Amino acid sequence: MDANAAPTRSLAAPFRAAWTAGRHALSRAARLALDIALPTQCVSCREPVEGEGVCASCWARLSFIERPYCPRLGIPFVYDPGPDMLSMEAIASPPAYQRARAAVRYDDVARTLVHALKYQDRTDLAPAMGRWMARAGGELLAGADMLVPVPLHWRRAWRRRYNQSGALAQIIERQSGVKARAEVLRRVRATEQQIGLSRAQRATNVQGAFQVSPDRQAEIQGRRVVLIDDVLTSGATLDACARVLLRAKAAQVDVLVFARVVESGPRPI
Repeated sequence: MDANAAPTRSLAAPFRAAWTAGRHALSRAARLALDIALPTQCVSCREPVEGEGVCASCWARLSFIERPYCPRLGIPFVYDPGPDMLSMEAIASPPAYQRARAAVRYDDVARTLVHALKYQDRTDLAPAMGRWMARAGGELLAGADMLVPVPLHWRRAWRRRYNQSGALAQIIERQSGVKARAEVLRRVRATEQQIGLSRAQRATNVQGAFQVSPDRQAEIQGRRVVLIDDVLTSGATLDACARVLLRAKAAQVDVLVFARVVESGPRPI
């Protein structure tokens, strides 16, 4: 029986390979036809664009965060105060996480990119955004043991179908080689949207919302974790996540985001 079946398998293999190759060719042709019929538009200004959804003009309007900035919070300074000088925010209200870095300021173009990724299924924007984040967070990633994206509550994840922080973490993993561990942290309580809440309300809103998965406790102990999120506003969500990870005996928690809110004229003291 086996002797008779062997030739059949050997003849079927080339047909399967040809069928698979044909399907891939059709898929590529369909994508090409769609690109021709519906050219990619800049996510910000809606002008036709080649590549990853941002035209040259809007790319130039992105405010990338470069040194000098606060070594603790990554807030850009208006002048260079010298090495190791902290911002007023870092001294007055230090967070649970050790360091924070962001690729860009949260301005109009950055907001459009974040909202498109988050609410409009524009996961095609994640590769560029993730690469910019990996560049901005190089010093954090160099010493990291794992990336942990800020999780969504399961009901919100079901409605949205993906976690934008997880999508960014996957790109950063490919850029840096640091493994993403989305299963480590869970959002165990649904929270209100943080938009429109005061700083104190934001902190209260996320209190008790996060938990390290019980079967992942051992993976955290003694590890240096980089939390991944799209935006840092007040820092309440990231601070709540960091506290949970530190209670689980993480050695250090840093934060890497795509964009952060920067008050006008931040100064060192």
